[in-house]
Amino acid sequence: MLRSMVRDMPHSHTLNRRDWLKLGGLSLGALVSGAEPNLARLLAAQESRGGSAPDRDFSVILFWANGGPSHLDTFDLKPDAPAEIRGPFRPIKTNVTGIHITEHLPRLAKLADKFAIVRSLHHNRAEHSGGTHRFLTGYPSLAANLNDAEYPDIGSIVSNELNHRAGEVPIYVSNTKFYGSGPGYLGPRCAPFMPVANPLTSTGANSYDPVRLHQIGENRAGLNLDPDGTVTLRRRDDLRRALDTLPRALDDRSGPTAAFGEHQRRAVELLAGPRTRTAFDLNREDPRLLAKYGDSVWGRDLLTARRLIEAGARFVQCQANLRLRPATGQITTWDDHSVNVDIFRAYEERMPILDRAVSALIDDLFDRGLDRHVLFIFCGEFGRTPRIESQDASRRPGRDHWPRAMSVLLAGGGLQMGQVIGRTNARGEEPADRAMDSNALLATIYHRFGIDRDRVYRDRSGRPIPILPECEPISELLRRFGT
Repeated sequence: MLRSMVRDMPHSHTLNRRDWLKLGGLSLGALVSGAEPNLARLLAAQESRGGSAPDRDFSVILFWANGGPSHLDTFDLKPDAPAEIRGPFRPIKTNVTGIHITEHLPRLAKLADKFAIVRSLHHNRAEHSGGTHRFLTGYPSLAANLNDAEYPDIGSIVSNELNHRAGEVPIYVSNTKFYGSGPGYLGPRCAPFMPVANPLTSTGANSYDPVRLHQIGENRAGLNLDPDGTVTLRRRDDLRRALDTLPRALDDRSGPTAAFGEHQRRAVELLAGPRTRTAFDLNREDPRLLAKYGDSVWGRDLLTARRLIEAGARFVQCQANLRLRPATGQITTWDDHSVNVDIFRAYEERMPILDRAVSALIDDLFDRGLDRHVLFIFCGEFGRTPRIESQDASRRPGRDHWPRAMSVLLAGGGLQMGQVIGRTNARGEEPADRAMDSNALLATIYHRFGIDRDRVYRDRSGRPIPILPECEPISELLRRFGT
C-alpha cells in the first residue's frame, strides 16, 4: 500500500520508502502521500466561507451508543405499560419535578437541572449504518448497509466550515470511525483525527474490543495513513515519546522533511505541538478528578474529550462500547437483540459505568464554566422496539431496531437545561407530542456553531446539496442566553 501511494503521488519529487522519516517509531511518510491526510488538507484550505460567523467557543462532545440504546430502559420508561413493553426497570425521580429516568442512573438523577432529554425525535432508517448515516448527515443513503457515508456527517461539516480557523489541535477528533459515517463527498481532508482507529468499527461487526480515545502506556502508536486517507496513530511507539521526537525532525530542513509541502509540515507541527500532547496526557489531571470519572474506558475517554475541547478541538466523538460478561452476551455495541445479549443484564452492567462517567463530565463542564459553550450528547442511531422479543432457544430478552422513537440526552452548550422535550405514546412506539425529524437536532447544533445549514456544497458529480435539508432547530433548547 505504501509503495502504491508513493507511485501515485502528484509531487515532482517521488520519495522512496527509505526517504520517509521514521523517528521513535513514528512514520511520517503518509503525510506526504498523494492521498494527503485530513489534517494536511484541512490546514491547506484557508479561504473564508460565507454564511453566519462561527461561535468561537461552541464545541460538541458526542458519546455515541452505536447499535441503538433503548429509550424505554433509560430515559423514557413506561411503568404503566404491559410487562412485555415496560421491562423490569423502574423510573426514579430526579432533582427536577416531573422528570423521571431509570433507577440505574441515580447520579444523573441528581443532575437533571443540568441536562435535557429529547424524547420525540424520529427518522425512517432501521438498519445500523443507514440509521447512523441518516442521523448524523441528515440525508438518507442510497445503500442500506454502507460502511462509508455518501453525505458528510456533522463532524466533517464542522471540520470543513471551521478549517480556515484551525489552531494547535485538530478540529475534529474521534476514537474511531462510525459504521455508515464519514466525510462523504467532502473527502479525507474532513475526516476526523483518530488516535488508534479500528477498521472493524466501520463494518457490520458488533463485537470488537472497545477503541480508546485516551492514551495509556500500552497504546503503542506511530503515524500512518488509513486507506480512506485519515491520519491515525498506530501501535508502534509510545504516543508522547513519538510526538516528542517530531520537533527535532522538523528543524532538520535538509532531511526527508524538506520534501514536505507547507501544509503537510503544518499538519505535523500540529500533531507535535504541546497542546495536542498535553490534551492526551491524563497524568496532568488531579487524581481526585480522575477518580470521580471512574476507573473505566468511558470515564477516561470522556475526560480526554473534555481536555481536547479545552485545548481547541471543536467536535470530539467517541463510541460508547463495553465488553460485557460472557454470560450476558458477546457484543460490545448496544445492538441488544435477544440473539446477541440479555438486554436487561447488559444494562445492569453498562448503566453504573455510564452513570458515573457522564455525571462526572456534566459536573466538570459546569464547574469549569464550559456549560455555556460545550454541548455533551449521548445517543445512538435509533431506539429499540417497545415489545421485548426472545428470538432464539435461550429465551433471553432483547429489543430490536426502532427509528420511530428514541431519546437523546443533552447537557450544556448554552442551551436550556432541566427539561424534557416531546413525549411518546403510552407504549413508547412513536411521538405523541412535539414530533420532530432527527434533523432538528442537527439544525440546533449548526445554529450554535453559527453554520449556515442552507449553504450549498457540490458533490462529486457537481450536484448542489445544502448542508442540511430544511428543518428548524429545537426552539425549546434555544431559550437560554438569547440563542
